Amino acid sequence: MVSLPNDLLRAVDMEAGRRGLTRSGLLRELAEDAMRSRCLTRGERMGEIDSLGGPPRGHGGHVAELVKATRPGP
Repeated sequence: MVSLPNDLLRAVDMEAGRRGLTRSGLLRELAEDAMRSRCLTRGERMGEIDSLGGPPRGHGGHVAELVKATRPGP
């Protein structure tokens, strides 16, 4: 079950009728389209990030050793 405001439900029903679908069918299509679009957008963004600076690099330091060396003693 999904709760929608009456005006949105009317719009969904009108669009479903226009497309020859049931309300559930339209909502399923819209959800699938939104999820597919999100995955494509995420993939594109990951590609952009990958192209920025080549392969991933370390932070360049020895953080654990630095923390141990600067930790106050007992």
